[in-house]
Amino acid sequence: MRKLCIKENIGVVTYYSLASGFLTGKYRRQNDLNSSPRKSDIDKYLNQRGERILKALQVVANAHQATLGEVALAWLMAFNGIIAPIASATTAAQAESFVNAINLTLTKAQFEYIDYESKLN
Repeated sequence: MRKLCIKENIGVVTYYSLASGFLTGKYRRQNDLNSSPRKSDIDKYLNQRGERILKALQVVANAHQATLGEVALAWLMAFNGIIAPIASATTAAQAESFVNAINLTLTKAQFEYIDYESKLN
């Protein structure tokens, strides 16, 4: 669908852009999910691929003094055709973090690193 949307000049708004909070690093182990209502949504990410993605986000976040969520959103916004990621905030700090993501520019190498890790099974 992405190629068709780009060809037809249709902007895409991504849903669950932070994978129900997983891409913020909040949930890294089963114990992190014990009392979470998102347990069934997050469970599928707690695997080797999910760990690699979080590690890649952390490496890039450290380079920018940013949060994992900010990097994840910046990475999504760097894709051709993506016009806006949908992410929910429950605090003012989380909403402010979304603004930081808008101003975060990843290098080509950083973008490719995260993208590569996200595609490995």
